[in-house]
Amino acid sequence: MSEADTTTDKIITDAMANPSPAKSLGDPGITPLSPTHIQQNDTDQVQSGPSFVVVVAIDFGTTSSGYAYAFTKEPECIHTMRRWEGGDPGVSNQKTPTTILLTPDRKFHSFGYAARDFYHDLDPSESKHWLYLEKFKMKLHTTANLSIDTDIHAANGKRVKALDIFAYALAFFKEQALKELSDQTGSDFDNNDVRWVITVPAIWKMPAKQFMREAAYKSGLVPRENPEQLIIALEPEAASIYCRKLRLHQMVDLGTQTTQNGFSPNDNVGSGMSQAKELVRRNRQSRTFLVENVIGELWSELEEGDRYVVMDCGGGTVDLTVHQIRLPEGHLKELYKASGIKPRNYLVLPPKRLRLWIKSLLQFLPFSGGPYGSIGVDYEFEKLLCKIFGQDFIDQFKVKRPAAWVDLMIAFESRKRAAAPDRTNPLNINLPFSFIDYYKKFRGHSVEHALRKSNVDFVKWSSQGMLRMSPDAMNTLFKPTIDHIIQHLTELFDKPEVSDIKFLFLVGGFAESSLLQQAVQNMLQGRSRIIIPHDVGLTILKGAVLFGLDPSVIKVRRSPLTYGVGVLNRFVEGKHPPEKLLVKDGTRWCTDVFDTFISADQSVALGEMVKRSYTPAKPSQQVIVIHVYCSEKESVAFISQPGVRKCGTLRLDVSGTESTAARREIQTLMQFGDTEIRAMAVDVSTGRTVKASIDFLSH
Repeated sequence: MSEADTTTDKIITDAMANPSPAKSLGDPGITPLSPTHIQQNDTDQVQSGPSFVVVVAIDFGTTSSGYAYAFTKEPECIHTMRRWEGGDPGVSNQKTPTTILLTPDRKFHSFGYAARDFYHDLDPSESKHWLYLEKFKMKLHTTANLSIDTDIHAANGKRVKALDIFAYALAFFKEQALKELSDQTGSDFDNNDVRWVITVPAIWKMPAKQFMREAAYKSGLVPRENPEQLIIALEPEAASIYCRKLRLHQMVDLGTQTTQNGFSPNDNVGSGMSQAKELVRRNRQSRTFLVENVIGELWSELEEGDRYVVMDCGGGTVDLTVHQIRLPEGHLKELYKASGIKPRNYLVLPPKRLRLWIKSLLQFLPFSGGPYGSIGVDYEFEKLLCKIFGQDFIDQFKVKRPAAWVDLMIAFESRKRAAAPDRTNPLNINLPFSFIDYYKKFRGHSVEHALRKSNVDFVKWSSQGMLRMSPDAMNTLFKPTIDHIIQHLTELFDKPEVSDIKFLFLVGGFAESSLLQQAVQNMLQGRSRIIIPHDVGLTILKGAVLFGLDPSVIKVRRSPLTYGVGVLNRFVEGKHPPEKLLVKDGTRWCTDVFDTFISADQSVALGEMVKRSYTPAKPSQQVIVIHVYCSEKESVAFISQPGVRKCGTLRLDVSGTESTAARREIQTLMQFGDTEIRAMAVDVSTGRTVKASIDFLSH
């Protein structure tokens, strides 16, 4: 090492040991040794993880959840979970409600139908002490400053740590899946032989994804020392992977002018789904789906340049994803970069599969959706109740009679699913006796009197103790949510860059709604064919299993944000602003420099890493803490710029790796091509790998 290098090190150390006169926003504890972006070569590919005997996917939904699995030796057979105990008339129980019940001392009691039914049967004097939670998944999306300490409200108003709730739920699915695998194989199944896949919405940000991973660690689903055992899958990607396998007999086509699957598209949109549901019901006992290792018939119709959309309509969110068929030799081309609707990632098929799938590669451009899922209809129903009975009563009733409120929403869910465009007879919703009784005590008059005074003509009182809603009244509850979805879809289809969409795949639990189907059909007016898988609520789940079997099917993604760290650089006159100047021992430094790892919308291949080399402030440092910053802007110069925020912390533990080198080099590698950002670091002088983690939950 030259004398100049040694002097530079001393200057850097001195500069870092003293407060910056430039009032540095970041911690100037590092300076880069490698100034440019270095992409990982093919020879540097990350080693593949251990082999697994089975892949188990968990679809952790807002309203319902479930799991499915496939053995790696039989990848064409996807097995869905056992039939759940419980259920409601008119409501499919292929998945179980995302509901959880804790005992009064906050211990896990039950999940799904079992939790809901037990809570429902509790005496009101008891139920107020139990903690019942439902639809809690949306908390991870709606919380601005999500952290491991974020809490959520139970039905009785008490707060509980969200991390505990998610961990309890994942532990439940782990126990259920391992028990089923043990029963099927005839011996205790080892969790180390399982690769787990958890699905999340594409619009989730990094803190929410890390939160789900932390919950998996806490639940014992996977050990923290083996993160590769868990894959976080994006729901639209999973749906797309499965839809590419669809055969004609596995779907309803609402966009053709010919009879298909036993019904005509000119008939009411709900008739095809009714027949599809009956077919699914008859075939449900096997719980095994055969996925052929060939392309579905629809894909044989696709040609170079053809485009299609996957529209994932879940309980809490709706995601839209645009795809285009490109030749394998062609480069990735962005279809449309929407204002306010950011592109999320891209999908490319690996070379070994291109030959199977018409020697094409699929590129897709997801658009962030919004909280426009089916729970929006529940919110509208609650608003209607507030209009009739008063906001103050509803708020009080939910706290004082939480089990009865759950009972009321169960009754509404069944009637909600019976809503249809051509329905003529009214829908009756049972009011729990405790609702009728508590209202009379609260107001001093009957619920029938409240209905007469409310001037809500489309809701009547039945002497059998039911709210009688006209079909138009029920359809009105759907309107705000469906209007949001159709507006989102219209904006997408109106863009010339994404015109000529050949297919629209409608997936997710809310896709079963014939009201939504008709609205989409009316909006498109024949511009593209609407394809609905028969088992539409399990599409994501089955696609997640396929993704776990072959994660390389998603080959290239695009970064939604620009990521970098704050460093010290040599001050360059005319390039760096004077207020960033730091002079120390005659050397001029620029503080708060944004050292870019990856830019927004930059494509990154799976397994590709960005390498950076840094030197610590002091050779004796045991831990190096580097703050990670992000921005929606593609070009960022300083961490102090508007829109740049601290989003994570990279912690490098170099304890036990002593170095005699005067200029210690720590090479940092960050991987952006997956659904999560991964990191590692190498002490170059010793060749030892040091621990590295990025924390998105502390900011």
